[in-house]
Amino acid sequence: MFARVPRMWRYHGRSGFASKDVKSKKIELVLDKYLLFTPGPVNVAASLRHAICKEDICHREPDFDDLLARIEQKLLTLFAIKKRNRYRAVVITGSGTAANEAILSSVVGDGAILILSNGEFGERLHKTSIIHNKHTHVLQQPWGMPFDTDQIAAYLATHKINVVAMVHHETCSGMLNPLAVIGALAKAHGAIFVVDGVSSVGAEVIDMEGCNIAFCSSSSSKAIGSYPGLSFVIGRKKQFKKLKLHAAKTTYLNLATFYGFLKQHSQTPNTPAVPLFFAFEQALTNILSEGVTNRFARISARADQLRLGMRKLNLEFVLNEVDMCAILTTVKVPPSISVRELRDRLRDKSIIIYEGKGCFSGKVFQVGNIGELSDRDIQFFLSALRDVLLELQAEAADVVAPIRPKSINPPIPALTKPMLAKLRS
Repeated sequence: MFARVPRMWRYHGRSGFASKDVKSKKIELVLDKYLLFTPGPVNVAASLRHAICKEDICHREPDFDDLLARIEQKLLTLFAIKKRNRYRAVVITGSGTAANEAILSSVVGDGAILILSNGEFGERLHKTSIIHNKHTHVLQQPWGMPFDTDQIAAYLATHKINVVAMVHHETCSGMLNPLAVIGALAKAHGAIFVVDGVSSVGAEVIDMEGCNIAFCSSSSSKAIGSYPGLSFVIGRKKQFKKLKLHAAKTTYLNLATFYGFLKQHSQTPNTPAVPLFFAFEQALTNILSEGVTNRFARISARADQLRLGMRKLNLEFVLNEVDMCAILTTVKVPPSISVRELRDRLRDKSIIIYEGKGCFSGKVFQVGNIGELSDRDIQFFLSALRDVLLELQAEAADVVAPIRPKSINPPIPALTKPMLAKLRS
């Protein structure tokens, strides 16, 4: 990692304490690794570190065919899809943005797409769609504001829209957008519904069937808990089949090509990052071994633990908790404290958090709770956060000119000449 000043004691992450209790005031505890309190990338399980170092295989051999087939079946299980024979999942070597661009460049054709945006990643969907689709529409809300469903319904009633696209979890604010109501509106107006689930899949329920979702994208490195570098698109077979009717707008990210290779060869059209596939499968295996419902509950409980601890530090959140995703909390920065300084001080303790972006820049910090984080890690974070906040508040108070208290005794009057003469006499 990086050089450190030697200290008497260290807290070694999940392996336990090497010293007295973490609340001790007499010793300074640091980590021998980074704790990633971010929405991704995350601290990965030890089993993934072993999986990524598996034997070398060729991606054009049956070994990889079987690996890809296993991943697909585990993804269908993660999504709890009942009619599995109606859905397929393609895996792309690329981040979550690659999966989103694959959808936006492949499913619209010459039709019209409506982007619903209330944050940074809704804006990214819009910018990406403009590149590939000349009939791109957008309805925007300020970052962190919920959508106006009446406005969306009215827009769909007055415009011919073929595709509606939305981000499920807006990471810039932590807002969890509604799937069922938007999916129902899209269906009622003859449009298909596509969802950016990059940061929510693996932590939140996404009912593909019940919410009328045609395609959903996600990433390996967020709530699923694997390494960065892979993404996937899961969708209905009948919608995948329709893609061949559209002229290709990209080479690498053409979903029709991915689906064709998956269906005919159980392979990817381009050279995949094979070690990441091994790790991705292991991450899915870990989730299914724990139980999808149990995992969702554990992540949610971890968020509750963090939020309770931060409320006890008198910190305020940008959103009401009912609107938040289970993986992330966006926190208002107390007055007189610099977000950058807060982040740097926590980094000195091997804790990584996010700074706010865009309209939230300098005003908030973000704390994620996914990946391999234990209850003890969370307590360590809350203790470190308390100490850093106290340090920064004390330093801010020192630079303010002190107010001089009023004297209790009345001021001594100046001596006049008659008074001096009287004293001399």
